[in-house]
This record gives sequence, C-alpha cells and structure tokens, in this order.
Amino acid sequence: MTAVSALTAATVALVGLAAPAHAADPVLRDLAATKGVYYGTAVTSSKLSGTYGAITGAQFDSITPANEMKWGTVEPNRGSFSWAGADRVVNFAEANGQQVRGHTLVWHSQMPNWLANGSFSNTELRTIMNDHVTTEVTRYKGRIDHWDVVNEPLNEDGTMRTSKFYTQLGESYIADAFRAARAADPAAKLYINDYNTDGTGPKSNGMYSLVQRLKAQGVPIDGVGFQGHLILGQVPATLQANLQRFADLGVEVAITELDIRMTLPATAAKLAQQKTEFKAVTNACLAVARCEGVTVWGFTDSDSWIPDVFPGEGAATPYDAGFQPKPAYYGIAEALGWTGDGGGGDPGDPVPTTGCAVTYAVQSQWNTGFTAAVTVRNTGNSPVNGWTLRWTWPSGQSVTQAWNATVSQSGAQATAVNVAHNAAIAPGGSAGFGFNGAWSGGNTAPGAFTLNGAACTLALS
Repeated sequence: MTAVSALTAATVALVGLAAPAHAADPVLRDLAATKGVYYGTAVTSSKLSGTYGAITGAQFDSITPANEMKWGTVEPNRGSFSWAGADRVVNFAEANGQQVRGHTLVWHSQMPNWLANGSFSNTELRTIMNDHVTTEVTRYKGRIDHWDVVNEPLNEDGTMRTSKFYTQLGESYIADAFRAARAADPAAKLYINDYNTDGTGPKSNGMYSLVQRLKAQGVPIDGVGFQGHLILGQVPATLQANLQRFADLGVEVAITELDIRMTLPATAAKLAQQKTEFKAVTNACLAVARCEGVTVWGFTDSDSWIPDVFPGEGAATPYDAGFQPKPAYYGIAEALGWTGDGGGGDPGDPVPTTGCAVTYAVQSQWNTGFTAAVTVRNTGNSPVNGWTLRWTWPSGQSVTQAWNATVSQSGAQATAVNVAHNAAIAPGGSAGFGFNGAWSGGNTAPGAFTLNGAACTLALS
C-alpha cells in the first residue's frame, strides 16, 4: 500500500486509548453470572478486534449484532443472502463463551429496497416473510439464545404501527413470524422488542395487551424486550413495576438496548447522575425474577448511534471513546454486587482522573501538501481549561496554515494551542482543529501526542 493510500483509506485514525480497566476493576460478565443474569452489549462486527474486541470478549457474556442480522443486510436481494457480518458475530461469541441475541427478523425499518418498494399480494408477502424468518433462524439453529422476532410493532399511543406487514397482513403477521421462528429452532427464546415501553403508559399498555392476545392465541412468545434508550434524568420511576407486570404474564423480560444520553458537553455531575441511573436500571432488572439480563447498545461512545441521530447529545454508554470506563461502568458493577473502589466511590465525589484520546485524520493529500483534522477528547473526569497539544513529525512534514488552533513548529516538533472558543474541554468532551501541511518523500502519521505535557497513549485503528 502506498503512503497516500494508507493515509486516506481509513483516514489514518490514531486514537489515544486509556487502559480498558485497571487490574482491580470488576468484570461485568462474572458479576452478572453470580446474579443469574447476563450483561451484554451490541457490537459492530467489523470492529471485533484490537481493544474493542478485547473489551467485548472480557466484559460481556452476551452480544447483539447491531445491524448484521437485519433483513436489509442479510437478504439485500430476494433469495440471495449475505452472512459474512452475522457469521463474524456468532463466531466471535462462540470463541468467547458468549450468548447471542439475534436482532432482528421482522422490522418495518432497514428493509431491502426490493421488499420495501415491492408490490406483492398478501399471500406472497406472507410467504416472503415466513421464508426469510425460516432461512435466517435455520442458519443459526442452536447458536442463537434469543431472537428479537418482531421489532417495534407499535405506535407511541400503543396502537399497531402501519408498517408494510401490518397494512397488508394485519396483526396476524406477528403470530406467523413467531411460529416460523419456533419451527426453525425450537430451542431459541423468541422475543418481541420495542422502545418507549420501559415505564407504564400508553405504549407499554399497548404492548401488554398485544402480548396477552398473542398468548391467548397460543403464539410461542417467550419474552418481551424493553429497549431502554433513555435520557439523563428521565429514567421511568415505574420501570421495575412495568417489568414485573409483564413477567406476571408468564413471559421473560430483558433490557435489550440500554443507553442513557445527555446534552453535551458531559460534566462530572452529569456522569455521576448517569452512573446512578445505569445502576438503577440494572437493579430494576435484578429485582424481577424473570428478567434475563441487560444489553447496552454499544459499550463505548465511539460506537454509539446517539450523536448521529440526536445532534448535541451523546456520552450515552459505559465507556468513553478512548475505551476508558466511565462512572456508569462502576454503577453497573455496583448493582451487580461489586464493592471495590477503582472509580466506584461516591457518585457525588468522583476520583479525579486525567486522560486524552487523539484522532488524527488526513482528509486529502496531493503532490506536496495535505489537509488534516485533529480531535482531542478528554477521557478523564476533570475538566481541561486551556490546552496545548504537541507532536513530532516523523517524515519532515510542516504546518503551513491552521484553523481553530494556533499551530507553530520548531524543527520537527509541532505545537497546537487552543483558541478562545475551544479552550475548555469537559470530561467526555472534545475539541477539534485542522491544518494544511507540506510533505515530501513520505507522510507518515505522528506516533505520539501529548496534551498539556501528559502523553496520550496511541493505537492504530
């Protein structure tokens, strides 16, 4: 690979990684096992290596493919299946002694174009759905512990969503999908899954009635998944009671997609509250005998969907973008019975920590010049008030113009100093700047950065 292609292929990201956890820190999967539940995470299959893969395998005993088993991914063309991503997830889980939550078989979103925009008779559509469910469940028979058979079937008022399947087939599509899944793998637990059903209210009441109807029809439904996409300060007070009333119907319950987002920047106070709320959600599951476990929807902020969908919000997961445990991680551990310190202490008095994560990306390159972007993230829990970032060029590069920072150079050493509007970086927050540079012969990425004199540990990604 040439220097140019190596730099542009994946934007040559250099990410500063704090240690995933200290040696004395808890292992969530081990703690969960002592409580008789699982603690899982959604994953991106292409990232299951390096630090991301190591934490996934070490900390969690269940994984959910975030996108790799959805209809549009596995059957992009009718009758033509692509299993590569899903296979990677299942193989990884088996290599690490983990369960797999299959997600998801029938959903109104992320359908392939041929299905979403196709015109089919009711009979043909029902056959298409049943064939898809049968094919996917059969492929992983005996290897998937739980399937989200039908995902998000309800409107916010608890009525049935007017999806393609409901519009043509009515509510019976749900029963058909469950029966096809049961026939394909009698051992897998079969779930219905939705969001904004976490506390009591119109939507959860609609789900409750739907589950009652399905059970009355003899539909093989084993569980109800409560996604748990929550907002800081808005965790439902009725969460435990709501889980319990569903469990009393004779079905399992699980928190399937937990994250707790906040308005950025993150602060020590917000992170402490987030810790309390992750702990509370975990405790709610533990208090309900039929609650099987909790899955966080991505364990690291660098793999979270929140910033892309809710601009200005984020920091929603237990690890920061530099793979360092946040207070929320320790809150989960405490709920699962951990009594150590290592960051778990009083939520109102967190142990000060410092750390940084740096992303360096070459955005474009030409014969003698290039444009680069740098993002500096505060991975500690103490604010940074004014910053100086330093690095040494390994190949004789030089900075010719910069924006959002003042950049100077002495020999091979470059120094970037904040400007007024990005001087403060809250815990979990970041600041960015860019520059144009000159190069000749090679444009090798810097191998080390320091922030205010402290090294940012680096790893290629």
